Amino acid sequence: MVIHSTRSHSGASHLKGDGNGADSAQPRLGQHAQETQAFGTVIHLPLGLDEKVTLASTTVLNQILVDTMVLRDLYKKHHWQVAGPTFYQLHLLFDKHFGEQSELVDELAERVQQLGGVTVAMAHDVAERTKIERAPIGREPAAAQISRLLEAHEIILKQARKGAAEASKAGDDGTNDLLVSDVIRTNEAQVWFLAEHLVEMPHTHDE
Repeated sequence: MVIHSTRSHSGASHLKGDGNGADSAQPRLGQHAQETQAFGTVIHLPLGLDEKVTLASTTVLNQILVDTMVLRDLYKKHHWQVAGPTFYQLHLLFDKHFGEQSELVDELAERVQQLGGVTVAMAHDVAERTKIERAPIGREPAAAQISRLLEAHEIILKQARKGAAEASKAGDDGTNDLLVSDVIRTNEAQVWFLAEHLVEMPHTHDE
């Protein structure tokens, strides 16, 4: 098979095949298109759920997803920046919690898509929509890092409990199960592990 190089009027070089499909090997670069589905809408899938239900659930899930992405990134920030006598323990704990929050991000995003919605995905969209206060770019003391994480957890837990109740009432058992079994239980466990680091225990003395 012979491939001939041709040049268009714009001066760009193109490969021209001999009619046996050689052109298909050239990647079609620079493609752009309109969105196939707008954010904040749902497509109909045979889920046995009313469109109003799936739209409401995807709205709630997307907000929890946004805040979970911020919490996930807070954990990684603190994992890198933590300092002090408890550095080793917190360095490992923050990274463990980061991994668990990363799993929740994926589960929440996939649930939105399963319901026919569109997930929030990009950092700038997350920053515009989160309810969690922005952290400073610099370092904070470990106690302040933990307090900041606990505040973020509480925001997510309040939303998850309300969303789970609404999903259950609407018959969206899948969303209810995700929020209760994964989001709420994971966040509650992480709150426990964090909060114990802020307890001031008295020193013991020998008599």
